[in-house]
Amino acid sequence: MTQTYAVLDRAHHHATRWLDGLDTRSVAATTTLEQLRARLGVPLDEHGADPERIIDELAAATEGGLLGSPGGRFYAWVIGGTLPSALAADWLTSAWDQNAGMYATAPAAAIAEEVAGAWLLDLLDLPRDASFAFVTGCQMAHVTALAAAREGVLRAAGWSVETDGLFGAPRIRVLANATRHSTVDRALRFLGIGERAVCAIPTDDHGRVTEASLESALASNPGPKIVALAAGDLNTGVFDSFRRLIPIAKAAGAWVHVDGAFGLMARASRTKRHMSDGVELADSWATDAHKWLNVPYDSGIAIVRDRTAHHAAMTVHASYLYPSTEVRDEVDWNPEFSRRARGFALYAALRELGREGLADLIDRCCAHCHAIVTGIGALPGAEMLWEPELDQGMVRFLDPRPGATAADHDARTDRVIAAINATGEAFFGGVEWHGRRAMRVSVVNWRTSDADVARTIAAARRVLEELAP
Repeated sequence: MTQTYAVLDRAHHHATRWLDGLDTRSVAATTTLEQLRARLGVPLDEHGADPERIIDELAAATEGGLLGSPGGRFYAWVIGGTLPSALAADWLTSAWDQNAGMYATAPAAAIAEEVAGAWLLDLLDLPRDASFAFVTGCQMAHVTALAAAREGVLRAAGWSVETDGLFGAPRIRVLANATRHSTVDRALRFLGIGERAVCAIPTDDHGRVTEASLESALASNPGPKIVALAAGDLNTGVFDSFRRLIPIAKAAGAWVHVDGAFGLMARASRTKRHMSDGVELADSWATDAHKWLNVPYDSGIAIVRDRTAHHAAMTVHASYLYPSTEVRDEVDWNPEFSRRARGFALYAALRELGREGLADLIDRCCAHCHAIVTGIGALPGAEMLWEPELDQGMVRFLDPRPGATAADHDARTDRVIAAINATGEAFFGGVEWHGRRAMRVSVVNWRTSDADVARTIAAARRVLEELAP
């Protein structure tokens, strides 16, 4: 084992060096595509190589090719960092090397997942008897929850999709918020429902489904129906009005699924919980713990009210397996067989944060997002497009030339984003919103601080001054 310990020491050295440099290293990558290919594209050794040398060379080859997304000044996408306990638990997960498909193959992993799932249902104030699945990300959380929805609505129509498939089945219609995330459509492709089954529900100017538009969509689409609503729009962070919309959908016999990739965690906040009022009335929910719960990737979560539909959509049996009759076997609730014991990191993160810590983290991130958007939006040559209600906001940058067109402002916005990123002080992404280019601001990282906010606004100010006529 001496060699194993030595190579782990090298990994520890490089990991701590990376973490220590997050505050001073460029947030943007500084290495070119050609350099990365040249460094990493070495000939494969005929007889293998020394493990310590491999780790050292891997660390050297990736230098400058890693984004500073674990740090506090990365705002381009809804990407959290990793809490200390979650990172350590993730290292242990790899060392323990458990196949967390069943209790029989990983007893401790099964119980950690069982406990963490129960904690989440309580923190989010969702039905305590709901089933859940820890999957790879929110994409597979949608697949898992919508597979249960498919089973549920077809079962109600007298059809078993598990035994008879979709050929000849009643056609399912999916009525979805017009501004939904693309992972919902992709999940429908995976499930054989298809994108043509989607009926986009018109929204108001803020991206919310209205009661009238939902009622019209339900009336126009008879047969089995799934309604997909949003807890946190990708650009604005707004929520659909669940308290009003879900009873309308349920009265029409529809299954209601909620995309809560990041917004569902607002349920744990003291100041933002009201935004999700009524979300507990839905039938299924999808979220991603690598966002506000700040655990490593491979941490999607699907939650389903109808345990029977969820179990029927996912369970599997074989004579060589040893299913448990006393505890929860993970394979009965998620689409994977062999799988990483991803519950350990989530278990650790929830214990590190506690109820108060999670609430404080969410409120703090929302305050930082508001400060960044309003601070940059107030700079000369900038315009705030969306003042954050949650953790998402937008700013654009105006071309100062007389007679500048909308296209000029769009080009200017993209140029300023690129210039800010090039400073290495912060990292943003662009998006098209209501026909205009904008800089989107997302804050969900536990490391983001007041100092990070100040550095970010200062970097934007310097860029605008440098680009001034």
